[in-house]
Amino acid sequence: MHRPGWALLARLARARPWAVAQRRGAAARDEEERFVFLEYEPQPELEAARSEAVAAEHRRGLAAGRERRAGVAVPPGRPDPAVPPSGVSCSGCGAELQCRDGAEPGFVPADKYRSLTEGPGGVAGLRGAVCQRCWLLAHHGRALRLRLPPEQHRQVVSAALRRPSRHGRGPLLLYLLDVLELPDPVLPQLPALLGPDVPAAGLLVVGNKVDLLPADSPGHLGRLRQRLEAACVQAGLRRGLLVDVRLVSARTGFGLEGLVSRLQRSWKCAGDVYLLGATNSGKSTLFNALLRSDYCKSRAPDVVDRATVSPWPGTTLNLLKFPIINPTCDRIFRRQERLKEEALKTEDQLSSEEKQYLNRLKKQGYVVGRVGRTFQRQKSSPLIEFDPDMLSYSIDEDPSHSHRKSKEREEFTYNEVKDARWCFDTPGIAKENCVLNLLTEKEVKLVMPTKAIIPRTFILKPGMVLFLAALGRVDYLQGEKPAWFSVVASNLLPVHISTLSNADAVYEKHAGQELLKVPVGGKERMKEFPPLVPQDITLKGVGTTEAVADIKLSSAGWVTVTAHKEEELLLRAYTPRGTDLVVREPPLLPYISSIRGARIAGSAAYRTKKPPSLVENLKTMENS
Repeated sequence: MHRPGWALLARLARARPWAVAQRRGAAARDEEERFVFLEYEPQPELEAARSEAVAAEHRRGLAAGRERRAGVAVPPGRPDPAVPPSGVSCSGCGAELQCRDGAEPGFVPADKYRSLTEGPGGVAGLRGAVCQRCWLLAHHGRALRLRLPPEQHRQVVSAALRRPSRHGRGPLLLYLLDVLELPDPVLPQLPALLGPDVPAAGLLVVGNKVDLLPADSPGHLGRLRQRLEAACVQAGLRRGLLVDVRLVSARTGFGLEGLVSRLQRSWKCAGDVYLLGATNSGKSTLFNALLRSDYCKSRAPDVVDRATVSPWPGTTLNLLKFPIINPTCDRIFRRQERLKEEALKTEDQLSSEEKQYLNRLKKQGYVVGRVGRTFQRQKSSPLIEFDPDMLSYSIDEDPSHSHRKSKEREEFTYNEVKDARWCFDTPGIAKENCVLNLLTEKEVKLVMPTKAIIPRTFILKPGMVLFLAALGRVDYLQGEKPAWFSVVASNLLPVHISTLSNADAVYEKHAGQELLKVPVGGKERMKEFPPLVPQDITLKGVGTTEAVADIKLSSAGWVTVTAHKEEELLLRAYTPRGTDLVVREPPLLPYISSIRGARIAGSAAYRTKKPPSLVENLKTMENS
């Protein structure tokens, strides 16, 4: 069906300019530059056309929805304070489902709540349902702000860990941290959270999101693992408690097969496992990946719902769980045989679906893993019934439910889970002094990287300034020679180069505007946003090929500084008031400045270069 506006979108897309840097006039082109990636070059006309088309479609959906809602006593989205809480957890975030208060966790609109509970099963009809917040996060990328104190996350986690041991042995703690956040702000809090009365049998620390970081030199993953081990020691974790340190990507699957093998080899099925970590560390993504791996019972993916995954902090509000499979000798043998067989395959031997899936992952991350299933339940081909009502809904409502008899939800039998060990996903522990706490939903999506980070390197002289959006700033105050500044941050965040004399005026004029992009909302938004506060930094270079330190601008990203050997640099870095600025020595990726193309003529920038992606457990063509 032809829709108005799409032809305009196509024309605008074809007319898109492929420019690497935007110069601010011939006279000032060496002083005022803005750098973004080609694929993210702002297109106001395209965005306006797209918004107009989406708004028109939205209006049509609302009109159709009003007709279907005629005669409903309580309009969708309205609460009903007279209905008591259900006692049933949301299958997406774990909060108790209720329709009393739209600002509280687990809210379901009153009419939806009634439609699910009016059957003979009563509140049991809510099993498998998700709250309004999870629905909007999963289907529309929209987040509802909730009245949820950050301390409540800690209370849920702490209370869960202090439960009496059900199997005569304390739980294994699987602590997940974001390697981009090293030093992890929550890791030092872990001993206090556990306390002396937590009967933990072991702690396995997992560094996540390694897929986002390029290989700056051979063996970079080994170096990252060493940094992770050092962070555990600095956090005061007991030697006897720490079982192992692993690196994974929960999103691309890298390292997950190794993690499952490690868990089954050392922990077997001795007790429960708890996933811990800070908000946005990727716990729910890892929970979903393990749910569809050899770590859970083969029937679990048909019974257990997936956790809601979103860049919005604090998505999981309570405990979600799946049953762990018992790794018998026969199962481990069959699993090892599958892994050996798959490791001998080349990419040409994969099915077209696998190739397509891997190619999509390789565009998103630098390291990719193939996660398979050894034990799968055989299913008969389902009979597909066409229901046109299920295909017609607007952005503000659920798909309408057919009056036909719904398929009965699968449940575990008593014998299947009476002695089961469970893997629990816990609420994320809120990070204090974090810039994400200051941002709106739209801004968080721009700041949190979801694709492989392409480093951007600039050569600056003393008296020059680097802006990372309006969230961070680094001034090169004093030094004898130019130095290299490599930005490691979301590809969506612009970098702007200015002179020290113009920097304050640039920030005053463009913060909240398109040039600096984040925050979003113009002068009104900046009135409520904290000002940038400075911190002086002194560094001494170690050579033109190796960086001396990272200047970590809270969770917005970092700037790696490379300078001539023995060259002393005086820098001044800024972050929003109330957020942390960390000087990381040694840097996480000391050779990051080498990942660059040729210098752009008349500019402080180098052309960007994206290293190739690698697939784990797949035989390369050279070795075949």
